[in-house]
Amino acid sequence: MEPHVLANCLVALLVLGGAWLGWRAWRRRLWREALTNLWRRRRMAIAVVALYVVVALLGSVAWRGGGSDVHRHRPRSLIDRLFPADFQERSYSAPLAASEFYGGAPLRYPRRHLLGTDIIGRDVLHQTLQGARVALLIGGLTSLIAIPLALAVGVPAGFLGGWLDDLVFFVMSTLASMPGLLLLIALIMALGHGPVQVCVALGITGWVGFSRVVRGETLKLRELEYVQAARALGASTPWILMRHIVPNLGHLVIVTFVLMFSGLVLSEAVLSWLGIGLEGSWGQMIDQARDELARDPPIVWNLAAASLALFGLILAVNLVGDAARDVLDPRTRRELPGP
Repeated sequence: MEPHVLANCLVALLVLGGAWLGWRAWRRRLWREALTNLWRRRRMAIAVVALYVVVALLGSVAWRGGGSDVHRHRPRSLIDRLFPADFQERSYSAPLAASEFYGGAPLRYPRRHLLGTDIIGRDVLHQTLQGARVALLIGGLTSLIAIPLALAVGVPAGFLGGWLDDLVFFVMSTLASMPGLLLLIALIMALGHGPVQVCVALGITGWVGFSRVVRGETLKLRELEYVQAARALGASTPWILMRHIVPNLGHLVIVTFVLMFSGLVLSEAVLSWLGIGLEGSWGQMIDQARDELARDPPIVWNLAAASLALFGLILAVNLVGDAARDVLDPRTRRELPGP
């Protein structure tokens, strides 16, 4: 199967899975009230995050056809099709300019580059929109790797204790004692620079913190009355974990997913600064634009576009995560006013 066909299938599965989870959550009164309360508290931030998600999905759905003969056999996404197939100049041009920034030669597409072009003439707005796909991929896929791994390690360790808890705590302490950035770079060098490899490396280095939280929460939950009652009635350990322990960690999972997302996106930007990031990411745009500030006059629109896009996503996600913590945490949910 060709890569763009596989990507289209994955996007369809993600959309259907998200719709199914939303429908299931809306049917339950507790989750419906939580989602309503969350929307009431952070509707603007949720709308901004939704906009980024839509842009990322549009940048992920691609097929062949359309455009000139040169581009007809190359898969082009929905974002690509919003721009002409050969929407490129020879060099820098300022936003909405009619001529090149250096030399003053007329542009092929005058006043159509809303955010200008980079050193090889690529449209900055186009690159910025495409960067949303990489950011959502890094934040989403890595969280889906790190969080289940943390649950699979932390929950049994906290519930069973004994030698398993000692072993897990030793592994977590060992990983936590290593410099995270150096370990991340070593894993990427060993696994490769592809998107999946980078996500796996970030997931391997990012599960320890949440696993400690899960372990501590499980130590508390296993001593509660309903868990002791289930044990007295002869319930098996896997049944207790899946029926009583893991569901009561749901609010931690959601809040951690939201807050981990922003940290992972920033981590990719740091990797790009070091030259081992992903192609087409905002971090790569920032890395390529850092030397342009030394020009006379300076080139600022490349750096500004990527930085503002990154800042907007991180700010919106953090605001949603802060509200989700207040809404979903059992200790604060009772204090919140109703919708």
